[in-house]
Amino acid sequence: MPASDAVDPLAALDPSARRAGPRVRVAVGAAVVLFVLAVAVAALMSFDAGGGGEQARIEASGAAADASADPSSTIGAPPVLVHVLGAVARPGLVELAAGARVVDAVAAAGGFTADADPAGVNLARRLVDGEQLAVPVLGQAPQPAGGESGASGESDGLVHLNSADVAELDTLPRIGPALAQRIIDWREANGPFTSVDQLLDVAGIGDAVFSGFEKLVAL
Repeated sequence: MPASDAVDPLAALDPSARRAGPRVRVAVGAAVVLFVLAVAVAALMSFDAGGGGEQARIEASGAAADASADPSSTIGAPPVLVHVLGAVARPGLVELAAGARVVDAVAAAGGFTADADPAGVNLARRLVDGEQLAVPVLGQAPQPAGGESGASGESDGLVHLNSADVAELDTLPRIGPALAQRIIDWREANGPFTSVDQLLDVAGIGDAVFSGFEKLVAL
């Protein structure tokens, strides 16, 4: 049988195929393939978009959790050793975590005695390593912050940055009450000074101001 007389098996099954020419059937088939591909691509893009959004939300939640896991900059800092005496139940040395406050030292020393004057100490003040904390009894004049460290500062004529209060810092040249409070705020936020030069990190203290009292301060 000649090649031109061969029977197309599709034409034998589909009467309409017998009426359509080869080119028409090829065009219809190509259109069907393109339609199927378009549907598949649209479905894949929709799936990726949905999955990508969910993944982004999960990653954001994880980042927020990591940020909240480190609420304090004192993590890993060495502990502070404080000598607590006066109107507390168990006077003596107490070791506390970095960033501890006076209230923590009093609690570690057993709390106030019955004749203690809680108003004589600033319970919210941040402690510094090596200081002495004296809790006064009722009617007794409170001890300046820093205890013996402050007394040492008076004996050597220097203002000790890690124990001085606003009044002591205010005695320095060109340091008024506002700037003295900034020094204390910096100390409470960053921990004890480790170098006198760190005063230059306090807002409002430049080279000219610093040079005016550099020889009058110590740690």
